[in-house]
Amino acid sequence: MDIEHMQKFRPGTMDEALREDIRLLGRILGDTIREVDGAETYDLIESIRQLALRFHRDGDQAAEAELEALLKERPGGQINSITRAFGYFSILANIAEDHHHTRRWRTHLVAGSPPREGSLAAGFARARELGFDTGALRQFFSTASISPVLTAHPTEVQRRSILDTLDAIAALLVRRDRQAGTMEERAEIDIAMRRLVLTLWQTRMLRPTKLSVLDEVENALAFFDATFFAEVPKLYAAVERELGASVGEVPVFLEIGSWIGGDRDGNPFADAEVLRGALARQAERAFGFYSGEVRQLRRELTLASLHVRTTPALQALAAQSAGHIEHQADEPYRLALATIQARLAATHAVLFGGVSEGDALPYETPEAFVAELGVIVESLRENGSALLTHGRLGHLVQAARAFGWTLAPIDLRQNSDVHERTIAELLERAGTCAGYLALDEAGRVAVLLAELATSRPLVSRHIRYGAETTKELAIFDAAAMAHARYGARALRTAIISKAASVSDLLELAVLLKEAGLLHPDTGRLDVNLVPLFETIEDLRAAPEIMDRLFALPGYRALLASRGGTQEVMLGYSDSNKDGGFLTSGWELYRAEVGLVEVFARHGVRLRLFHGRGGSVGRGGGPSFQAILAQPKGAVDGQIRLTEQGEVIAAKYGNPEVGKRNLEVLVSATLAATAEPAAAEPLEPGFPVVLGELSDAAYAAYRGLVYETPGFEDYFWQSTVITEISSLNLGSRPASRAKGRSIEDLRAIPWVFSWAQCRVMLPGWYGFGTAVEAVVAKRGYRGMRLLQSMFQEWPVFSTLLLNMDMVLAKADMRIAARYAGLVEDAALRESIFPRIEAEYRRTCAQLLAITGQRALLDRNPVMRRSIINRFPYLDPLNHVQVEMLRRFRASDGLADEPRERVRRGVHISINGIAAALRNSG
Repeated sequence: MDIEHMQKFRPGTMDEALREDIRLLGRILGDTIREVDGAETYDLIESIRQLALRFHRDGDQAAEAELEALLKERPGGQINSITRAFGYFSILANIAEDHHHTRRWRTHLVAGSPPREGSLAAGFARARELGFDTGALRQFFSTASISPVLTAHPTEVQRRSILDTLDAIAALLVRRDRQAGTMEERAEIDIAMRRLVLTLWQTRMLRPTKLSVLDEVENALAFFDATFFAEVPKLYAAVERELGASVGEVPVFLEIGSWIGGDRDGNPFADAEVLRGALARQAERAFGFYSGEVRQLRRELTLASLHVRTTPALQALAAQSAGHIEHQADEPYRLALATIQARLAATHAVLFGGVSEGDALPYETPEAFVAELGVIVESLRENGSALLTHGRLGHLVQAARAFGWTLAPIDLRQNSDVHERTIAELLERAGTCAGYLALDEAGRVAVLLAELATSRPLVSRHIRYGAETTKELAIFDAAAMAHARYGARALRTAIISKAASVSDLLELAVLLKEAGLLHPDTGRLDVNLVPLFETIEDLRAAPEIMDRLFALPGYRALLASRGGTQEVMLGYSDSNKDGGFLTSGWELYRAEVGLVEVFARHGVRLRLFHGRGGSVGRGGGPSFQAILAQPKGAVDGQIRLTEQGEVIAAKYGNPEVGKRNLEVLVSATLAATAEPAAAEPLEPGFPVVLGELSDAAYAAYRGLVYETPGFEDYFWQSTVITEISSLNLGSRPASRAKGRSIEDLRAIPWVFSWAQCRVMLPGWYGFGTAVEAVVAKRGYRGMRLLQSMFQEWPVFSTLLLNMDMVLAKADMRIAARYAGLVEDAALRESIFPRIEAEYRRTCAQLLAITGQRALLDRNPVMRRSIINRFPYLDPLNHVQVEMLRRFRASDGLADEPRERVRRGVHISINGIAAALRNSG
């Protein structure tokens, strides 16, 4: 965007720019619907929008009745068009909003405003204010480990083909702002936008088949093309500039991780073949990128010997290709790059088959590839051409260092119960221990330590094991082969879900030993052993479990081989489902405080891995504030966190937005390390009060969800959980086991279902009751203390501000319509009024503590965003209620009309998820 055009978007005029974009996209979609589906459908959509608006604004019962009657008389095909229309309105509004955020960001940069919170520049400025000089910053980056980890999502809703079309529309919005200087140019862009919206309207919204794990791998790889290949190297370059470092001098501190292909917990489709396939596809994409960049560099680095000098190392590298490319004989850098290109091709041939041209030697490791790129960098720098090291060449060096051969290390994850059964069978079949499952914890630990102390194999190739054990052994064999094929970086973490004891970690250690990934004779461990503490009970036990683990003979030697760092994963989703939002937050905080103390006492470095979802009910919310709210010592330059499938596209689908999100992670980790006491409670009574709140909220939440007779039936009938279970979304089933038990249900569809019906229960339930209990106990001082906690303690304020956003998205009038789907009127009347009363109680107490007059008063940008969605979101909910009624009464219908109704339900699920901007 040129400066003259930028003036249009001064901060005071920015909201109007957003409204203009939303009107433009809405007008194009409306015109498209009118032209394709006819004026009657378009007029009907507008009538539904107006009625839904009246119902939302005034609680107009006549509008509700009219809306219900209008929807009931519509045929299925027309209802589906209506649903798609509101869904696409929401999606296009999201595009406009994302573009607007980027526009605001660029406007402030052009205007020379101070660095925005979360930016890398602001992070450096704050660190220097706190006394971090360049030496301290270099020390931080030399040991830092920051890793967003991509995960697939069992309720991920957007098809890749739709995301690609949306990306193209977003790109046109950018062009319209920055390049459309003439009426003709703007008209050309608008026509192109109309073509894309027409394509979108005529593209199938739903997948015809369920995603496979390898489909999910491909979806994740698209974000490397869109963002990571470009923005990760740029971030490294920005850090190097700040530190005055040369290209490649700053150690690798930021890398993208992945669970896709290695996460077996509850996913029967993830096996050894899938793991091999995931690694191969990632490696293919990496080699394709590296080869393309080297080819481009050969076009750019045309420096001739007549004009430049080169180092002996560069000359030796160039000499390997000199006889093959005579017309470039006097262009040493092009010859050196030809050598590198040939070696990449040879490496590709070794890894994936095929024939490489010439006699080039393959690279044994990605580090060897980086080293030869470094020869070029060094020669340029030493001979007056240092500037040329900071463009494509420097970025390629950074990419190769950050991504290696396989782009993202894949974590293994499996439930501790599966490891337990596998070990039990191996011990029994080997004649070592026939009753392992009957042993107490001390007995199990003794047996496992004995196995870890011997080099004798436990597994025999001559024994035919059960299907589960065979599958698990194959996974670990595939992991060992991945190390041999791609290097140890390809797979370096194995996570134990539902970890609850020391033996859970030792069982995994034995399985790694059997695969050759743990070496008893040398005390070397090739893969990080990572417990995942998920339930409230397990979070409470986590510090004691790690204390006992560190005291075991031999474990510290294994840990030393991993750099003296122990990673621990904390589960936000399941702890929330187990104990509710407030108790989950409190117990996570307590677990971190306890772990920091235990690790400090044992002299072990702690790296926390936060299993956060996109929604607040699963630990979501702004990453910057979440990291800064960690207790003292819980960050220390080390952090991993999951980027859940449903928000990866929103965070990393656009390179500019992706850049900001990567900067936020680095900036927040730097800030939390530079100022570790910032999140400490100013008064010792603060944690005591939060503990009291947690106890009361826990009782209220458990009382509703797990102790109310018929609650499971209420949940299954008043939400879309039944329909979600059959939707072709992610590769994983919605439940870990068959049946309707809430305990067995995955946390993600649990949260997703409550979000769809606008209750958002996992993100707030029990808070209002808890505050009333504390105030009743402590009197008026209780409320004053809670207000002080909000003002002065980031841990508490972060919890409340996230809850504020959830409450603003909830709507009890709409929730009541879903409650009407419950067949048993007595059950409905015994549960929904409790939920509604707690919602109103929670809103009132939140406002009293925060001093707001209305929800989100403190966050006007978020409030505007949510208000802008209601005209598209509310109608989708009303349509969904009607479609659920039809679908649940459709058993007697012929296949085609029943399928049409089912499709309508699923389209509404997609639309609501898009309008809420998270699915679970």
